[in-house]
Amino acid sequence: EITNTALRQLFGYSNPRLTVAGLNPHAGETGLFGREEIEVIRPVVGELAAKGMSVVGPVSADSMFHPEARTKYDAAVCMYHDQALIPFKSISFHNGVNVTLGLPILRTSPDHGPAFDIVGRGIARPDSLISSILLAGQLADGPKQRE
Repeated sequence: EITNTALRQLFGYSNPRLTVAGLNPHAGETGLFGREEIEVIRPVVGELAAKGMSVVGPVSADSMFHPEARTKYDAAVCMYHDQALIPFKSISFHNGVNVTLGLPILRTSPDHGPAFDIVGRGIARPDSLISSILLAGQLADGPKQRE
């Protein structure tokens, strides 16, 4: 619900499409690899869809981030940090931005760690910080309407 609201209010989507990742490999493979998809995730996705949200899942995380798959949703809701961040950083490592949703304030930050291994060497790239600041400005100006 937080992601759906943010896509509407911050990013201007009139009917955001969400895809929810499964927790287990292959989204549990109908209970063969775990029951969380059957017992928890699928019922919650069903409740959200019944409220009118455009949401599908659980989907196998190993096949939801290739370019064609990404055309089918506006946001991916993942079950844990690396499930989302590995593909995200593979797609946009130097320009990635973290937007924390559900806060009473706008918060963006560079989407990488502190890079302690390169501190003081003069080789750090500012790209993600610059992208973070620019996106904060765009979001503060208000959303552009999207379909």
